[in-house]
Amino acid sequence: MLKEFKDFLMRGNVMDLAVGVIIGAAFKAIVDSLVADLIMPIINALTGSTDVTDLSLKIGVATLKYGNFLQAVINFVIIGFVLFVMVKAVNTAQERLAGKKDVEEVAEAKPTAEDYLRDIRDLLSKK
Repeated sequence: MLKEFKDFLMRGNVMDLAVGVIIGAAFKAIVDSLVADLIMPIINALTGSTDVTDLSLKIGVATLKYGNFLQAVINFVIIGFVLFVMVKAVNTAQERLAGKKDVEEVAEAKPTAEDYLRDIRDLLSKK
């Protein structure tokens, strides 16, 4: 049973997931800092409020606290944009690498003198 547990933990999917969770946590810290230290001061300057999460609207006896929701939407949009930029950069880099490989393959695929001689032989044999 211990061997099966070890095999389970060492499978590629489990290790990939563990790496993804750790990278995700580090990425969250970066985005949280981006939002708290760069984006929110700009929004606070525009709204005149010191904290967006404190925004609320009083309707009769009820209070709608839309500030927390607004903060969550801002975080979501920023995280989505940063992920989009990162994925686009990775895809561009992969395309460039694939392009270089294609050029190398094309350069290697040039016909040789033997190929030309075979073609000539085949044409002559058909006559």
